Amino acid sequence: MMDHTEELTRYIARFVQGLHYSGVEEVVISPGSRSTPLAMTCAEFEGIRHWVNLDERSAAFFALGIAKEQRKPVALVCTSGTAAANYFPAIVEAYYSRIPLIVLTADRPHELRDIGAPQAIEQVKLYGDYIKWFHDMALPEATPPMLRYSRNTAQRAVQEANHGNPGPVHVNIPLREPLIPDFSLKGLWVSEPKDTQTLFGKRNPDETDMSMLAKELKELGKGVLVCGPQSDRDLRDAVGELAKRLGAPVLADPLSQLRTGQSEKDHIIESYDAILKSDNIKAKLRPDYIIRFGAMPVSKAYLQWLQQMDDFYHIVVEPEAGFREPSGVFTRFLYSDSAVFAQKLANQYEDMETDGSWLGKWQKMNQTAKDLLLTESPEESVNEGQAVVKISEAIPDHSILFVGNSMPIRDVDTFFMSTPKEVEIMANRGANGIDGVVSAALGTGANGKRVTLLIGDLSLFHDFNGLWIAKEKQLNITIVLINNDGGGIFSYLPQASHPAHYEELFGTPLRLPFKPIIEAYGGDYHLAESWEAFSEQLTQSYTKPGLSVIELRTCREDNVPYHKAKWDSIKEAIEKQLEE
Repeated sequence: MMDHTEELTRYIARFVQGLHYSGVEEVVISPGSRSTPLAMTCAEFEGIRHWVNLDERSAAFFALGIAKEQRKPVALVCTSGTAAANYFPAIVEAYYSRIPLIVLTADRPHELRDIGAPQAIEQVKLYGDYIKWFHDMALPEATPPMLRYSRNTAQRAVQEANHGNPGPVHVNIPLREPLIPDFSLKGLWVSEPKDTQTLFGKRNPDETDMSMLAKELKELGKGVLVCGPQSDRDLRDAVGELAKRLGAPVLADPLSQLRTGQSEKDHIIESYDAILKSDNIKAKLRPDYIIRFGAMPVSKAYLQWLQQMDDFYHIVVEPEAGFREPSGVFTRFLYSDSAVFAQKLANQYEDMETDGSWLGKWQKMNQTAKDLLLTESPEESVNEGQAVVKISEAIPDHSILFVGNSMPIRDVDTFFMSTPKEVEIMANRGANGIDGVVSAALGTGANGKRVTLLIGDLSLFHDFNGLWIAKEKQLNITIVLINNDGGGIFSYLPQASHPAHYEELFGTPLRLPFKPIIEAYGGDYHLAESWEAFSEQLTQSYTKPGLSVIELRTCREDNVPYHKAKWDSIKEAIEKQLEE
């Protein structure tokens, strides 16, 4: 008969191999005792690259970043107890942003649950409805049926994470002591075909349906295409072709991947958020239909524009069944691969001539807005908007721009214009939190891509521990730290008009020196006090390995009037255009 150690080793080895053969190539491990068999087996098995990240919350966001960039599931391993609870914020983000994670929590065996045993919490369905699939595994055995069960559970976990809209799954693994596996066992690694990944076909729209839709849109007239946050690289050319055939503008969110790369951009309207801030302009830009790809755009002005209209045809294209439409307007959902849908619809318009006046109006407004946004006054102090412009000019080709939430993503929406550089723009826009942003950004660079992270001081503070993996693994990242000493976005909200409580409850100034903190993590720190210094430091950072941080100190009180002056000048100029 096999002893406990052999049963444990073979059972966990088969599970880890099952993950690998189903497509998992990377695992992020949070150190702990109960997870010893999982952690050591993942480290021992050559088919999976392992990362050790000490802080569980940072580890989970780091795994999320890897999965986001690689577009494939990444496994997470932790011990029992509150370690698993610290994964929760990243799991919520993964659920809403549709990122596949395989969460593997070690647990006490069943006889030690709910009796006051140390480091034992209720881990069964710990993450509630934020998990696509949960399974509480059986205790390790090494009989042939149980080894097949272990492998099949791993395979199913990967399948469930990838199926439909991707997302996190949770496998809880109870383990008895002793916990040290024996890798000297003969026949431990079983040879199985590596081509065992489940294949998922793309939803393909019916030709008859496409013909009917094309006829409806022709009769309607003026259309607008909208592309929100999404990661399908094939969508750029397909949407561009559809826009050309329809004579329609494309309102492109910065996370749509349409503003960057070599695709044609004549139809791209980057400045739609600034254009639509005026109610008067909104009222003069009523389309007959809108087709949206991807999630809801960042722009609040776009959302308000939708909500002011009730006489237009609204279509949302999603690759799988789901409901991402917070505007409340009547919406027709079409479930299809987005790029395939756009190309098939474009094919319906091969011989159609379009009136260019509608598109021309949008293009003229966009150019006006861009000219005003990009104009830099000589007396202008260091500000957050122009920081984005400088980043767009200096950022290397074939790299990643990761953007923090609150003000950074809104400034990128406003100030990052189209570029032929192949830059992927990413952010955690599932739950829009400011936690874990550093770790997620570092995860996107785990496979070698250069990363630029634009982040505020509060968000960096929330994830100082995330910097450890950059130091430990010498990951190449340039962090542009916008330090306005607190929560800058609240300056734009009604809370700012209540000075008695504003600073303590919302402004929340940190008053922290960042230089010693960055240097403690082995980072190269610079304070940029002018645009010349910032541009030079930014360019130099891309030639250095490891962590570089460039701090820009801005003033919250100046930032609001700076943005408002830009928006007012755009409103005035465009309203004049529309009257001509």
